[in-house]
Amino acid sequence: MQRKTTRPRLVQAMMDIWTLPDLRQRILFTLGILVVFRFIAHVPLPGVDPGALKKFFEGSLLFGMLDLFSGGAMAEFSIAAMGVYPYITASIIMQLLVPVIPSLQALSEQGELGQQKINRITHLITIPLAALQGYAMIALLRASGVTVGSLEPLTIASIIITMVAGTMFLVWLGELITERGIGNGISIIIFAGIVARVPAIVGEAIVEAQAGRPGGLIAYIILALAILVLIVIFIEAHRRIPVQYARSTFRGGRMYRQSGSTYIPLRVNTAGMIPLIFAIALMQLPGTVATYFMDTTGQNPNFWNTIHGIFQANTAVYNVLYFALVIGFTFFYTFVIFEQMNLPQTLQQQSGFVPGVRPGKATADYLNGIIKRITFGGALFLAIVAIMPFVAQKITNVSALTIQSTALLIAVGVALDTMKQLEAQLTMRRYEGFLK
Repeated sequence: MQRKTTRPRLVQAMMDIWTLPDLRQRILFTLGILVVFRFIAHVPLPGVDPGALKKFFEGSLLFGMLDLFSGGAMAEFSIAAMGVYPYITASIIMQLLVPVIPSLQALSEQGELGQQKINRITHLITIPLAALQGYAMIALLRASGVTVGSLEPLTIASIIITMVAGTMFLVWLGELITERGIGNGISIIIFAGIVARVPAIVGEAIVEAQAGRPGGLIAYIILALAILVLIVIFIEAHRRIPVQYARSTFRGGRMYRQSGSTYIPLRVNTAGMIPLIFAIALMQLPGTVATYFMDTTGQNPNFWNTIHGIFQANTAVYNVLYFALVIGFTFFYTFVIFEQMNLPQTLQQQSGFVPGVRPGKATADYLNGIIKRITFGGALFLAIVAIMPFVAQKITNVSALTIQSTALLIAVGVALDTMKQLEAQLTMRRYEGFLK
């Protein structure tokens, strides 16, 4: 039973966690896996020019964001350079394919066994995706003047195989955390990579302040805190749809009608960070292609030099297009997820209904209308998060430090999800948790 105490609730909850042997073991196991991950992230691949590599990542928004997710492993070109990003890409592809391929849709309806088969297919897709992304990364680095190994095919093949092995090893570590630790393992790996970069970001902030821009640094901190509050609000925001259930039971040879009520929580931000990844990858494509055709000397700029200049993260045109793409992808991905959930049919099978709405098509139209309205708010929020680094740089004039709002969105989401799981573990054991 819970003991009466005058300690603050959060402090008492932290103490209760360490008094439970199984929960303490899960947390220590998770921390141990993260130590292994950070060790792997600092094992570099040979034959890379570190100075040119650092300059390349500072000038690329997409690779800068991916480097942030990998905890700096990509900028160091370590064996874990690609992190778990190929697995995330494979998972997104599977989520989009399940509703359109009948065989995959049938697997998704087979419960846990079907989900295991889908996960196995996702792992198989991850391997060629990791190989392609590794080769594309090497080709792009070389096109940008960064030396990566020799031109011998065997050397390139060995580097790619090592990078693929590093990715699959990190995916395995993430699944170990999910099975024997706390939280979603893949998300925890990404979270650890983001947190590992915090000291470097703080160091850049101190250097910027010493350079004579303390006002910009203060404005940056205020904006970062405001974004943090908004992220927490929108991650937790949802619309409750009331649902009633009517069931018939037989007792003593007679049939009785039983009724109950609950609600369906429709999240404002159902799509998470997926639209941001889609949009930033698409926005980086024209500039990346332009690097192969533009005049690198700058003496005779051609059409591709103009394209490369427009599709840079510090231009207004780039950020306007980025804003629009995030909104479009948010609506697209949300409706894909909503179609997979198939709520109207599920409610009808479970004898549930929305009060005042007929089952079937009327319920589907009602829920679709609500999804469209609340998704607009979520899409607008994600679009603002996407362009916030550009807005913050214009307001604060801090060039060496930008608000990595996408990374902040992921970090806050993972932290909240992990706290909820710890809360559930404490509640099951009749301890008071973190949350009210």
